[in-house]
Amino acid sequence: MRLAGVSSLLTFVILCAFAIGIGSFTVHRVRSDFNRQVADTANQLPTQLNIKVAPTSVHRAVTIEPPLAAYAAPADHAIVRIFTLGGSIVAQEPAKAPSLGTPSVQAKTVHGYRVVSRAGIVRVSGTDEPIGQVIIQYGRKISDTEATVARVELFLLVGVLLGTGLAGFAGMMIARRAMAPIAELTSTAEAIARTRDPSLSVPEPQADDEVGELARTLQGMLRELDAARGETETMLARQRRFVADASHELRTPLTSVLANLELLAESLDGDEGEAARSALRSSRRMRRLVADLLLLARTDVGRVVRREPLDLAQIVVEAAGELGPVSAEHEIVLDVHPAIVDAARDELHRLTINLLENSLRHTPPGTRIRVATAASEGQATLVVEDNGPGVPPELAPTMFERFVRGAGDRGGSFGLGLAIVKAVAETHGGNVSLQSPEHGTGARFVVSLPVASDLHDDGQHHRSSLEAIVD
Repeated sequence: MRLAGVSSLLTFVILCAFAIGIGSFTVHRVRSDFNRQVADTANQLPTQLNIKVAPTSVHRAVTIEPPLAAYAAPADHAIVRIFTLGGSIVAQEPAKAPSLGTPSVQAKTVHGYRVVSRAGIVRVSGTDEPIGQVIIQYGRKISDTEATVARVELFLLVGVLLGTGLAGFAGMMIARRAMAPIAELTSTAEAIARTRDPSLSVPEPQADDEVGELARTLQGMLRELDAARGETETMLARQRRFVADASHELRTPLTSVLANLELLAESLDGDEGEAARSALRSSRRMRRLVADLLLLARTDVGRVVRREPLDLAQIVVEAAGELGPVSAEHEIVLDVHPAIVDAARDELHRLTINLLENSLRHTPPGTRIRVATAASEGQATLVVEDNGPGVPPELAPTMFERFVRGAGDRGGSFGLGLAIVKAVAETHGGNVSLQSPEHGTGARFVVSLPVASDLHDDGQHHRSSLEAIVD
């Protein structure tokens, strides 16, 4: 459409320039022809009119042959007057004609008439002897010529508008026909961008032109991208399986190493004992990293661990109790209510531990950490919020990605904690989000999970078990 508009505009400009040029020339020619006709007629009248007077007449009766009516036909809207040298009218046609002013040698326009005056000879009847002169005034109405000029201008204007309209219509049809393959290519490209599926085929125009070449090039590019994506997905799948298998295989030797290091740490003293305890701490961190990698690898390859109905509130109480020795400098407040979900215990426990450790690691001593669980409208929620410094704005968009660590991380984490939280939540049909705290500053993490589909009780036995654990 834009191309057709530009084409119409260019056509309009060209036609306007053409109309102005042709119109100016035509109008000038029409007016020039009219003025020449008036001048030619005025020049012919002195030679064609025989103006005679009787030699013995008292009143000097004047006879004019041919009559003036022959030169002042109503269709021509012409006026002919004959003046004496003194300015008196001798004869005129038509009889009731408007005044054209005093005779003048120069052509002029008076009251809408083009007027030219010339000198004529007066002769004596019978002898043709010249006895004096008269002034013959000839005028012709210019309205007919101006009407012709107006018709020419109107014709040119209509031609410009009609030509512009036809050019616009033709340009739109041509542009639509020419852009149809481009529109199909654009639609296919949008579908590929929306579905991220490069296996879609690009329609190839029948015409062997630049658009067809573009379509073939895009199709070749998509084939290469599809092949590259397939190779990448295959490679990533192999890497995920390798990580999952390697992490699983590493657990057995790590368990043996940890058991031996624990025995050495208990049996050795001095520098040797300290070295054994340092190796034990490093091995435990390694076991934690292997467990995290194994959990992420399982989610990547889609391996589903056996799930069972679990009370999210009970998992929170157990996790808070496990972190009790390292959370003495923080105030952890539990506000838990029964929320039964179908989940893998170890993964749900890891999710809760990671959220609590994240708050402990990134907040200063004395920070209050509130943990709450609830269930309503088919959704179980776990909320962990604190009144610490909060999450830096530049870190918020990437904080759930792997190996992302905050600047205030004082615990030497691997940057996998929140990534595991997100992976566990999503594999259980839920999600995790960072929200603004309800009061003041800090961070607020909200995990939503679907409640267990086979729950038929009111949750009172879960509440009683929780009260027993809290007590």
